[in-house]
Amino acid sequence: MWKPEHRLAADRSGLRYPSDLNDAEWALVASFIPPARRGGRRRSVNVCEVINAIFYVLSTGCQWQALPKDLPPRSTAHFYFMLWNWDGTLERIHDTLYVAMREAAGREASPSVAIIDSQSARASQKGGSSIDPQGFDAGKKVTGSKRHILVDTLGLLLGVNVLQANIQDRDGTHDLLRRVRRRFPFIETIFADAGYQGPRMAKTIAATGKWRIEIVKRTDLHHFIVLPKRWIVERTFAWISRNRRLTRDFERHATTVAAFVRLAMIRLMLKRLTRSTPCP
Repeated sequence: MWKPEHRLAADRSGLRYPSDLNDAEWALVASFIPPARRGGRRRSVNVCEVINAIFYVLSTGCQWQALPKDLPPRSTAHFYFMLWNWDGTLERIHDTLYVAMREAAGREASPSVAIIDSQSARASQKGGSSIDPQGFDAGKKVTGSKRHILVDTLGLLLGVNVLQANIQDRDGTHDLLRRVRRRFPFIETIFADAGYQGPRMAKTIAATGKWRIEIVKRTDLHHFIVLPKRWIVERTFAWISRNRRLTRDFERHATTVAAFVRLAMIRLMLKRLTRSTPCP
């Protein structure tokens, strides 16, 4: 339930755009931005404004060429977005904020329980020979991609993998679980829905780590009830979908979608970690 103090903490009316960073948020991010390369002229780009431009695209869903004139040009913003995704800067920022969120909640840095689920995203009109393949999800009647995410019990992102929508849930988890296992070795239990049951999923679980999967099945008594643990990952999908860039599959490459999902969680964690700090 939203209370007046919650609305005051979430108020961003003092900023130029609601998606802009305030001073406290920039202070958390600034140290992770790589310095300019040696040689040549000094960097003239305002990196904070570059992040504001990336968050503007994420929040509003606009095209890169539709960025407002008071933000860096689309070539600059898109270049840094792709560079930071490629060199791991976005992942380092996300992981550091994740640990800070866990500690602020009184939890250990590495979780012991995780929840997995997928979300099918309808593709927008796009073409070209370099586009990643898309698929048709017969269950959701959606043509596009499928986002597989693993979250902890706070709903914070542990890992994301984007594949064609026609790939079954249990078939699209191997790479995701393998990457997450290396970063979070203390996970013991994974909760999932009935789409992840079966011998193939059991084989994937056994091949990626010493953990067990617990299937939370939908009850026959009533379809509209809160199911144990599964509501957590559904809430995370709702958080991510607040960003209009992620309401559909607008990207040509799956890695770009995964980067925007990670950015959405970075934006969420920055707001939560600086709630007590007023906007400049």
